[in-house]
Amino acid sequence: MPVAHRPARSLRVLLHPPNPALALQLGLQPDIEVVRDMTARPAVALVEDAGTVAALLADDAECRVLVLAGSARPGLLDAALAAGAAGLVLRDGPVEDLADALRRASQGETVIDPALAGP
Repeated sequence: MPVAHRPARSLRVLLHPPNPALALQLGLQPDIEVVRDMTARPAVALVEDAGTVAALLADDAECRVLVLAGSARPGLLDAALAAGAAGLVLRDGPVEDLADALRRASQGETVIDPALAGP
């Protein structure tokens, strides 16, 4: 959605590494603006490697970082949370669910994909 049609306080999201297809899908959400780098002061960063969490938090401690994973590998959730991530989400769900997870993380919630929740 063009920036002119976004609410005054859109949610800035950084994708690391950049993912043009996902950026387009998230950009269609009326309240989400995908930014290019940390200088844009994103509220949430979505990363594909839990190893980058600490580096992003070192750049901006107020940015919430979610790890986006293709599958639930053993230990990944614990590693992500130990690194300071705000949660872990799986990439196979609808983009609306991912957008909701980003919104929740920006509000300070720890977000864990329902598929990873214990019984």
